[in-house]
Amino acid sequence: MDLTSPENLNVDVSEAKTAPEAVTSMSTNSMEEFYALRDELLVVTLVVSGIVFCGVWWFYTLDTAGSYLMGSLVGMVYLGMLARNVERLNYQTKLGKNRLALFAALIILACRLDQVQVLPVFLGFLTFKTAIIFYTLRITLRR
Repeated sequence: MDLTSPENLNVDVSEAKTAPEAVTSMSTNSMEEFYALRDELLVVTLVVSGIVFCGVWWFYTLDTAGSYLMGSLVGMVYLGMLARNVERLNYQTKLGKNRLALFAALIILACRLDQVQVLPVFLGFLTFKTAIIFYTLRITLRR
């Protein structure tokens, strides 16, 4: 009995992938995971922002809550820009520095306007970090 003959092997050759196809498949799966993570972070940030906005409005004033919401929305834009830079990491050699300019413009605007408070804007901007912490805890506790 010859074990190397095709009749004795239970291998479906029609479904075998070549090396480039396997790399493309792994790359596609990685990008799908990345897009799912990006979407999850944005949704969690949006939900946390809404909850905190309502809480700040309840305990403080609408101006303070509006300042928080402004910072939170800019933080979500920042997170989107960060995700876009990570997405293009394979294709570009220089990373954009517009994210830092966005944060600086937010703080300068908050300092210049009388009805906008700097601390709620700053804390609102950092709201996207809570989504990252939630994700990290979820992954850590799953193991």
